[in-house]
Amino acid sequence: MKDRKNLIALICAAVVMGMTGAAFAAVPLYRLFCQVTGFDGTVKKAEAAPTQILDQSVLIRFDTNVRDLPMSFKAEQTTQRVRIGETGMAYFDVTNTSDQPIHATAAYNVVPERAGPYFQKLQCFCFEGQEIAPGETKSFPVQYFVAPELATDAEAKGVKEITLSYTFYPTKGFQQAASGQSTVGKAG
Repeated sequence: MKDRKNLIALICAAVVMGMTGAAFAAVPLYRLFCQVTGFDGTVKKAEAAPTQILDQSVLIRFDTNVRDLPMSFKAEQTTQRVRIGETGMAYFDVTNTSDQPIHATAAYNVVPERAGPYFQKLQCFCFEGQEIAPGETKSFPVQYFVAPELATDAEAKGVKEITLSYTFYPTKGFQQAASGQSTVGKAG
């Protein structure tokens, strides 16, 4: 009877530890899943631009937001028209309006969500945390393309505009990450 109680206690402890681990892993795993699949309007990171450029074009809109930071954040152009498969380049200006350094990361998504798998980035400031000095203005590039498969996907049929939206938010553990220390539970 005592062995059975110990076994049940051990199983309960293992379940609690497993659930705690799953809670910490949920956000990074979900982010990775979304980036790999384009689920929920999440943009994919691409290794190379497509070789095929179509005659069809898409209007790309840029949206910028800031959460809990003393900074201004805006796109140098609010829209760009690119041909499907063509590489586009957009620039975003960030100004730290405080007297303290800011450590931030930009999260992103696209709308409509069905365009997420096809809007892909080659280069983006959103792939890593940023440090902006007091009063400093930085210009960040984003190199992207809309994959040619957009034109043949039945679910994405009719997509003529895509909005790329960024939100800068404070990055916890930024200094530890920069120095190579562990940042368990770090956003970004």
